[in-house]
Amino acid sequence: MKKTIYDPKQDSRFQHPVIDQDEWRERYLPGGETIPFRYLHGYFEGTDVKFSFCFPPADRYEGRFQQYLSPFPGPDEEVASLGHTGLEDRVGFALKCGAYYVETNMGSHSQFGGDRDDKLTWQSSAAAAEYSREKAMEIYDTKQRPYGYVYGGSGGGYKSMACIENTGAWDGAAPFVIGSPVSLPNTITMHVQGQRVLRNAFSKILDALDAGGSGDPYKELNKDEADMLRELTKMGFPPLAWYMEAKGVIDPGALPVLLPAMRGLDPTYFTDFWAKPGYAGADPQSSASKDRIYFRTKVKSVHLTEKTEKRDAEDGQNGVDDSYKKQAVKGDGAYLELETLPLGDNLYLEGLSMIFQTGDAQGAALLMDKMMRFNDSEGGIVTIGECYGMSDLDETLRKVKPGDEILLDNSDYIAAQSYYRHQVPADLSFHAWDQFRNPDGTPKTPQRAPFPVPFTGVGLPQDGDIQGKVINIQALMDESTCPWCADWWRNKIRETKGTDENHRTYFMERCMHGDINAIGNYMVVNYVGALRQALIDLSAWVEKGIEPLNRTAYTLGEDGQIHTEPDVSKRYGIQGIPTLKANGEKCAHVKVGECVRFTVDVEVPEGAGNVTEILFAQQEKELAAKDTESNGVARLMLGEDMWDTSLSFEKDEKGSIHTAHAETVGSYDKPGTYFATVRIATNREGDPSRVFTQVLNLDRARIVVS
Repeated sequence: MKKTIYDPKQDSRFQHPVIDQDEWRERYLPGGETIPFRYLHGYFEGTDVKFSFCFPPADRYEGRFQQYLSPFPGPDEEVASLGHTGLEDRVGFALKCGAYYVETNMGSHSQFGGDRDDKLTWQSSAAAAEYSREKAMEIYDTKQRPYGYVYGGSGGGYKSMACIENTGAWDGAAPFVIGSPVSLPNTITMHVQGQRVLRNAFSKILDALDAGGSGDPYKELNKDEADMLRELTKMGFPPLAWYMEAKGVIDPGALPVLLPAMRGLDPTYFTDFWAKPGYAGADPQSSASKDRIYFRTKVKSVHLTEKTEKRDAEDGQNGVDDSYKKQAVKGDGAYLELETLPLGDNLYLEGLSMIFQTGDAQGAALLMDKMMRFNDSEGGIVTIGECYGMSDLDETLRKVKPGDEILLDNSDYIAAQSYYRHQVPADLSFHAWDQFRNPDGTPKTPQRAPFPVPFTGVGLPQDGDIQGKVINIQALMDESTCPWCADWWRNKIRETKGTDENHRTYFMERCMHGDINAIGNYMVVNYVGALRQALIDLSAWVEKGIEPLNRTAYTLGEDGQIHTEPDVSKRYGIQGIPTLKANGEKCAHVKVGECVRFTVDVEVPEGAGNVTEILFAQQEKELAAKDTESNGVARLMLGEDMWDTSLSFEKDEKGSIHTAHAETVGSYDKPGTYFATVRIATNREGDPSRVFTQVLNLDRARIVVS
């Protein structure tokens, strides 16, 4: 049966828009350019839907708009991007592209969810898009319908896909770092399970996979570790992404947000896991059982938060890595002194809940951040981490009194980590779960009932029935959603439409989940420049019929990983590929003081432009990671200080691809193992001044000095 395409113009909820703010503002872009814009803010009467529009002057308007969708919309989401500046400025980029900018709160009336129809996220977005067209045609005195492009990543990717599949409000979409209908909560839970089981193995894994390593990440692991790494790799988790944990960054992602929803939807799972055969928790020899903490103690003293200023709505957390944190209350220095603390070597303290058993706070639960034991007693202090589902932490803490009993418990947190094993999809096209299927396709493990609707936040699964053109950016080192999800959606589009001619996927090397331009260190770059170029290409495709670059050529292996074509002339895509060597090798062995010759060779796929910059670091510097409210969890953002120099380079051509070559020399004055790193930037026009659309990549070489 042919589905009905949603038309917000026929929806009675969105017939009465109200503008409550109309003023001129200015946007300050990188490089000193200033663009004035007309700012409109409003809402749909009788709903919780709010929106903001940013219109460029008439002489800059080119008949289009860009609309960004946040993964976790808060009640003031429509203004969340206004405080972003510099290279993070979505509004400024839209204005520079001759587009006006649209953002809404998608009807969110509470940071903690509430009773609402998830379809409202994309339906209200469509309503705002259509109303923005009316205002644009009025403001610019034209009858020409504006072209519209919607984009978002992670949870915003689900929303973007829902928009382009179920409405005609946009002409194109650029979803990025997307999941599948079965990604959540599974990709988050399995990542955290890997953090637990592999917590003593990360440095070994990274050493094997890094430049000049053995290439065998299983070689130095024990059986439990090797089995877990193999399982998660087959699920689609990129092995090189464990470098974050190897560098000491243990981030549970959105699991603290998803866990309460999992408890609500499947409460008996969290008891079955520890009691019934077929679940890891029921096996006393499993790592889950060994890592479980269930410890009763008493409060000795209570220390309230050190209050911080309230976050400005216009400086909102609305990226793929930090938007869910709007639902959290920070610990802000609060801690409890406890009479006794659990004992043991290698205690697993992540996700440890502190549940009050007696007193006025009975039933309340807080999340522990750190545990510090006193040297001269059995007790110590526990600091309080980010707590989800409450608005005032001190309100709870004021109820706590010395002598109140408290339970330290990580049972649910550990149980949640194995949930993906018990949610084997009936759809056999999800091959990541083949390892949990019998030869006839039936599950090997006990199964939980599927959730009533997919955990996508849009109220329905992707069906591939796209109503416009699509360019999808997918990160190959994504730690929060599996790269193969882009392949699954592409196949769904082909199945539904009979062709994928209106779809492109560009896989990005050395990129993780986050959509922050500041992401960059000696292991990863960001995909933001590629995403912005994709938005430009999308508009040219829709408006002028200019075909975008060929999709990245790849295969999906039985190991669960996306493998891109090694020959750049056949690989295509949007990203240049650098190769760094030391003395002609990926691993060079030299003596102290010996001269090392470094060579950099870059190949840029056909049509993807030219190299604009090559940055080089002879060794990794010990620099402090940059962690601010705008970037969410620290991604070891080291900034431009990490580089020693910018290398001069010679451009050339090799058939259909552009190339660049650079050389430098150096030496090391102490024995040890060093890693040299090179980061390259390319631009479609070969113009380094086009700062919004520099596409990045990097490579490394190992130097062993004796």
